[in-house]
Amino acid sequence: MYLAISNPMEYRAALYIRLSKEDENEGPSQSVTNQRSLLNEFVKEHCLPVYDTYVDDGWSGTSFDRPAFQRMIGDIEAKKVNMVITKDLSRLGRDYIMTGHYMERYFPEKRVRYISLLDGIDTGIESAANDITPFRAIMNDMYARDISKKIRSVKQDKQRKGQFIGGKPVYGYRMHPTEKNKIVIDEEAAQVVKRIFSMALSGISCRQIAVQLNDEKIPPPAVYAGLHQGRFGPYTGLWSSERISEMLQNETYIGSMVQGRTVKISYKSKKCLKQDRENWVVVENTHEPLIDKETFQAVRRLVSSRKHTRSRTYDFLLKGLIFCHECGYPLAVLNRKNAAGEDVLYFVCRTYQRFTKAGVCSCHSIKEKTVTDAVVARIREVCALYLDPKLLQPVAYAAVADAEKAAVQEAEIRSVQSKIDSLTLNLDTMYGDRLTGLLGEADFQRIYQRVKKDRTSLEAKLKELEAQKESPVCREERARELVRQFSDTACTSRELLVSLIERVELTEDKEIIIKFRFREQEAIS
Repeated sequence: MYLAISNPMEYRAALYIRLSKEDENEGPSQSVTNQRSLLNEFVKEHCLPVYDTYVDDGWSGTSFDRPAFQRMIGDIEAKKVNMVITKDLSRLGRDYIMTGHYMERYFPEKRVRYISLLDGIDTGIESAANDITPFRAIMNDMYARDISKKIRSVKQDKQRKGQFIGGKPVYGYRMHPTEKNKIVIDEEAAQVVKRIFSMALSGISCRQIAVQLNDEKIPPPAVYAGLHQGRFGPYTGLWSSERISEMLQNETYIGSMVQGRTVKISYKSKKCLKQDRENWVVVENTHEPLIDKETFQAVRRLVSSRKHTRSRTYDFLLKGLIFCHECGYPLAVLNRKNAAGEDVLYFVCRTYQRFTKAGVCSCHSIKEKTVTDAVVARIREVCALYLDPKLLQPVAYAAVADAEKAAVQEAEIRSVQSKIDSLTLNLDTMYGDRLTGLLGEADFQRIYQRVKKDRTSLEAKLKELEAQKESPVCREERARELVRQFSDTACTSRELLVSLIERVELTEDKEIIIKFRFREQEAIS
């Protein structure tokens, strides 16, 4: 088995040992201890000087990006090593292309002699064993491919059964302390998740949610899980609007196990590609939900509705809901001065905007307020058929009773204060944009007045809540006020509009077509 070495003192040997989880299945003969014993016996018998022993324990042979192997390559580059010895060729690697590269190009170019004991391979002499080395490498590669297929099959089976096979559960959950492949609620993180969904449902944007969480120094998921942050940057360790948006659309929070969102290119590469949604593996009711399905769907509609608009400069009630009837694309919104010099928003067809000379579509120009008022009026008519103030009175009375609880009242006060703080932050940001020239004076004044008006309204509401906390009014009077406020404001609630309306279409003749989400409302309209 052992090969003759005529001049041992000319060499500085590197003993390379590798063991992966798959290799352990072959039996104890592949253990690190066994390999070390065999290599030491060989160098002792042939009086070979050993520079160092390099051990990669738990590393697959399909990749050569292993710490000990790379350290050995570094020592070869530094001319500290000129002989590499392994137990067999598969210890060097199972990727036949890279194994061939090192044996036939890299080692000869660096004047490194490679010896594989059990295979009888020795690049320092001419032998028949060397001639069939490429075939041995291919067989080792085929073994790795077969193992990869078996592992993938087992993982796919677990995914279809709704068992968790990932490294870290989604934020808000943790691994079950006793049961394998199962997740349970992480109470600390779960409170943050529930709060994020509550804020989104109230109409707060993903960016504003991220800003507020960062202001409160709440650690984002990666920091909370203690994961390596990678390359450090100005936004490392902070919440982002993208992270919030992804969480708000993650079905894991309603009790469904969502896996298979990425797939590895091959068993030889660690790179993963994103899968289309239809290829995800989703299994319902696998664990305790954090968010009820109705809330999740409402939030998803709110988030999705914002995708239909590219401009965040102008806020309007029908944002993301209004489309051109002729071409089907979302309508754009423009700001124009009227005769009095006031800012007025107009809807126009985006297709017409982009391809005016081609005559693809017509302008569809109409005041945003005209369309919004017409849609709100139609919603009021539909809601009036379903809402009876007398029937709402007991509900409102019960709501007042619940609201008198100190915890609920405090929560409402905190929510209003939070919105005030967000608006104040927006004002500060806009002022900075104005100073740097990113925001024009006209746009600054228009947005400033609107945000300031909203903040003043919220401040008045905050004073009212604090006053009610000190001296609560009659329950019946408050109940009647709740019914009146609901009737007056429900139809101007964006959450209500997104829940009731699928889309609003504007025809070339300025006709407004409302498409409801429910057939009963379609019949009424």
